[in-house]
Amino acid sequence: MDTRRITSRLSTLLDIYYNIMQSSLRIVPASSGKSATIQDTANSLGLHDTLQYGPRSLAAEIQSEGSLKARLENWDATQDNLKLTLERNIFGMHAPMRRLMERKIVGTTAHSLSAPQTNLHLDILMGRDETIEASDVFLGREGGPAFDVHAEIQKKVRT
Repeated sequence: MDTRRITSRLSTLLDIYYNIMQSSLRIVPASSGKSATIQDTANSLGLHDTLQYGPRSLAAEIQSEGSLKARLENWDATQDNLKLTLERNIFGMHAPMRRLMERKIVGTTAHSLSAPQTNLHLDILMGRDETIEASDVFLGREGGPAFDVHAEIQKKVRT
């Protein structure tokens, strides 16, 4: 076997291992707190201490985005991490490692005869096969070329 292939497989396994080792039984993503508050820079009277901390910045005190948006962005990753951690605790290290390797294999495999936007195999492995999302209904291909099975078969035969 080629040394490049061995090192790439080893690095893939190490990435998967480090992903599994971030074990957390958190159900809901952690909230991102404010970066600075007036209480952090207040003196004994409760006023902002300009000489010690510089001018007061309202931009640092007020978050432009709510914590709900940050939690929703991290929701899938947190749920996936929880499932992998529970699998590791119940079945051992091999179960989440196998699942992540299967996801990586299915995610990188090119399916020439299926629609390019969908990857049903990955949806099944991720547990999203029973859900309907907006991306499933609105594919965004109204203006694009129509999918032609015959052209795909000819392209596959010629190569």
